[in-house]
This record gives sequence, structure tokens and C-alpha cells, in this order.
Amino acid sequence: ETVNLSAMVEKIITDIRDLHPERTVDVIIPEEVKAEGDESLLLIALDNLLNNAWKFTKNTLHARIEFGVNHHDGKDVYFIRDNGAGFEMEYVKKLFAAFQRLHDKSEFEGTGIGLATVQRIINRHGGCIWAEGEVEHGATFYFTL
Repeated sequence: ETVNLSAMVEKIITDIRDLHPERTVDVIIPEEVKAEGDESLLLIALDNLLNNAWKFTKNTLHARIEFGVNHHDGKDVYFIRDNGAGFEMEYVKKLFAAFQRLHDKSEFEGTGIGLATVQRIINRHGGCIWAEGEVEHGATFYFTL
């Protein structure tokens, strides 16, 4: 089915803002970004990615989260980018393994299964997911469907 990813992202961000009214985060969402896929599964994937972006920008002064799409080699490449804690690229392969954490539990809460779940959902759609990050400069998660 065709799903409006922009609308899903807006709803998720609204829900997160309602839970954290004390935070001010700039969020950029282009209109009418659509994709083919299972709406309920994609909602879970986007929810995980956006909650991660929100969580890892909690110590960032001018926090910013951006959702978007690039067109590369005839494919849509969706992304969620933040300017938060980031990570060392040498650990990028650990990101999508279950129960892996790159940050101490005392610093950022979480179970360590979110990105493993996201990867399974993206793979089930025939897509792939990858990430780029830099410590203290944020992270970008890219995915295809």
C-alpha cells in the first residue's frame, strides 16, 4: 500500500513532543513523502528512528531532527538526521545488532533492540538501512524500501 511517510513522521513527532514538552527541537519534515509498504510496520520503524534521534539530541543546545528523501540511482533513499551525540564510525556494524549499546545506560536510556527491529522491518520490505555518524555532530540513518 502507498503510505504517507511525512504524515507518519509528523504524528510521531507530535506524540514525542507531548511526552517532552520541556524540550525545544527543530524538526524538518518535507510534505508528501510517500512510499510503498506496510503502514503498521513502517510506523514502528520510523517511531524507533525518531525516538532515537530525540533521545540522542537531549544534550544538544540547538537540537535538530530532519526527515527527508534523496533520489540516488533511480531509488528513493529516505533519511533521518540529527545533530546529537553521534557515534564512532568504527562501531557502525554494531548498531543494528540486538542488545548492542554504544552509549552508557546511565547517559541514554534504552533496551538496545530498537535498531535491530528497524533493520528487520526494512529488510522485510526488500530494502536496506545504513548509518553515518560523527561523535558530537550527530547521526544520519538512511534506508530504502
